[in-house]
Amino acid sequence: MSSIPERIWAYDASLWTDSGEDRWLGWLDVVTRVQPHVDELNAFAESATDQFDDCVLLGMGGSSLAPEVLRRTFEVESFHVLDTTHPEAIRRLERSVDLERTLFVVSSKSGSTIETRSHLEYFWERTGGNGPQFAAVTDPGSELEQLANARGFRATFGGEPEIGGRYSALSMFGIVPAALMGVDVGRFLQVAAEMTLACRDLDGNPGLELGLRLGEGWKAGRDKICIDETATGFGLWAEQLLAESTGKQGKGLVPAPGEPHVGPDRQRGEVEITDPYDLAGELYRWEFATAVAGHVLGIDPFDQPDVQAAKDKTSEVLARDDVALHPVGSVDELLAQARTGDYVAIQAFIDPAREDELQLIMAQAREIGCVVTSGLGPRYLHSTGQLHKGGPNTGLFVQVVDETGDELSIPGRDFGFGRLLRAQAAGDFAALEERGRRAIRIRLEDL
Repeated sequence: MSSIPERIWAYDASLWTDSGEDRWLGWLDVVTRVQPHVDELNAFAESATDQFDDCVLLGMGGSSLAPEVLRRTFEVESFHVLDTTHPEAIRRLERSVDLERTLFVVSSKSGSTIETRSHLEYFWERTGGNGPQFAAVTDPGSELEQLANARGFRATFGGEPEIGGRYSALSMFGIVPAALMGVDVGRFLQVAAEMTLACRDLDGNPGLELGLRLGEGWKAGRDKICIDETATGFGLWAEQLLAESTGKQGKGLVPAPGEPHVGPDRQRGEVEITDPYDLAGELYRWEFATAVAGHVLGIDPFDQPDVQAAKDKTSEVLARDDVALHPVGSVDELLAQARTGDYVAIQAFIDPAREDELQLIMAQAREIGCVVTSGLGPRYLHSTGQLHKGGPNTGLFVQVVDETGDELSIPGRDFGFGRLLRAQAAGDFAALEERGRRAIRIRLEDL
């Protein structure tokens, strides 16, 4: 019987569920395919930084989380990630930059992500449709690639169809933003290449060891992965990787960045970053580990069968008149339902600038001894949403909404950003209820 690393590197789908996993293993050797483009990336970044003072990345989930972690790790204040549809956040970003001196990078694997395409149309209109102010990162043949060509974007970088979004950090989806941040992408990719080689080993394989530890811990009931809190925000990226990859068929690893790891249902998720460039190896180590953990759990770590549910519900809501998000239930009633092994998930469709106001409810939830996670909507829909609906029924879900303020129109749409955000909140709540999840909705103003 071949070892796990040998079977992974042999693209052996039977290591998981034998349902086509071999088609999604392009991330294994992606570094060797990106390295030949280093000079091209550096030239693009140099020309862009000569002309622009700021860069705004428009993306969601796998397209935004790695760039956000890179931004924090390398402390780049001139790079901004927009992955919210809250009108106040969009207005605030617009006020913070000089639009004429800003490059917009539109990043979407499918090329049709509703939030990203809405952001694109908004800033396209605000900049007067200036193609050289825009660049795209998207899979070949997508709608976005066609649009970028038609509108004369400054550049278009191709993703790889054999790599899922959450495994794309070391592909163009992560490396184009890294170059624009001034990261030495040659050095960054070399660190990743070294980890790639280490994850081929049969002994002392860092990705294998982490993955087996995660998986065996899950078998022992320690399914909450308390990822180390770091200034890099690594947990933001890792929680999508774990949740979307393993949260299905009633199983799942529940990522809980920053939570204490002592407890019968918890294990530590170590983050080994002492130098900013260590991030490259850590991204790869966790990708490999998640594939290994998927083998232990007996699931396909590369699909996301329940993500579409919230999207479909959102479309249903958008097709109706605007929706009012009324409170449903109470925190006390929800927490009273807690069972051993449950976790509390705060799902906040609020202005990200108000995120600290969630601490009160998080502290209340911790008093019952549960692991507490939190996510901003709609970002978490592209991150932990798969786990919430496809994973074990151990979540206590608190949806938090706020007043979205004056509507902000989306060019070419018959709805604005505020209505889109409310529809996404209503759609996800309906999807949770449809699956028999325990969920309430409260207003941030009532906390």
